[in-house]
Amino acid sequence: MSELFTTDEAAVYLRLSERKIYELVANGEIPCTKVTGRWLFPRAALDRWVLSGLIAPPGTAPVEAPPIIGGSHDPLLEWALRESQCGLANLSEGSEQGLQRLIRGEVIAAAIHMHRLDGDDEYANTEIIAQTQGLHDTVVIAFARRQQGLLVAPKNPLGIKDIASVAKSGAKLAQRPHGAGAQLLLVAQLARANLARENLNLITPPFPTGQDVAQAIRSGRADCGIATLSVARTAGLDFLPIVWERFDLVFRQRDYFRHGPQALLKFMHSPTFRVRAKEFGGYDVEFAGEVRGVQ
Repeated sequence: MSELFTTDEAAVYLRLSERKIYELVANGEIPCTKVTGRWLFPRAALDRWVLSGLIAPPGTAPVEAPPIIGGSHDPLLEWALRESQCGLANLSEGSEQGLQRLIRGEVIAAAIHMHRLDGDDEYANTEIIAQTQGLHDTVVIAFARRQQGLLVAPKNPLGIKDIASVAKSGAKLAQRPHGAGAQLLLVAQLARANLARENLNLITPPFPTGQDVAQAIRSGRADCGIATLSVARTAGLDFLPIVWERFDLVFRQRDYFRHGPQALLKFMHSPTFRVRAKEFGGYDVEFAGEVRGVQ
């Protein structure tokens, strides 16, 4: 079966009339694209559209995503979810995995921080959303800018300065899972230093969160790893800054106005949130809650 349907094929697949298909296209209610004068409909996008409840028999309610924020782990976000009493849980599996769960309707939002192999990362998050199929109806909300870097033992006994010195020293590096934002940052740092993964002494299996990386360093299993300044401070480790990055929340537009997300966003504008961000360290929440992009 083709991955791209014509109008008549989409009508047969959805068991609708061609007239109804054209009506949905005219109202912008169905995922489609126009190529050389013809409307084409990606089958995978139609499947997600149907399952999301955007097209449903009369009297049935759209299927709501569970109240879970997937994606990347962040100490300030974890605290805010609890303190805001928004009713949203946290499932930390990495930025790319969070986006895949959002596409499948398994989470209400994804927390992400993406990185390019070269160039400025300022718009890396919004660009990946615009380029990813299945995220055509999303809104990107700023949570914070935060500082990422290398965590090392107190007093930095190996004299690590950057990723090149990690490779040269043979230091044991605690890596993160494939698709995690910190792992994407590591790949970008290797590319900029003209190094390969094979140049590093990587510990396996990967560590799920920055806090797990910190614990590995404290126990002596690892010498270093990438995480945020807030994680380093909490664990009593030294911190070598690499970059200030955007940490954003991605919601479906229809879910953005639900009680949980709105309660969290309201809390993000509170003095309590800003004070706590300062206490954690390594956060800039000046623009928290602002819309960074709409698809």
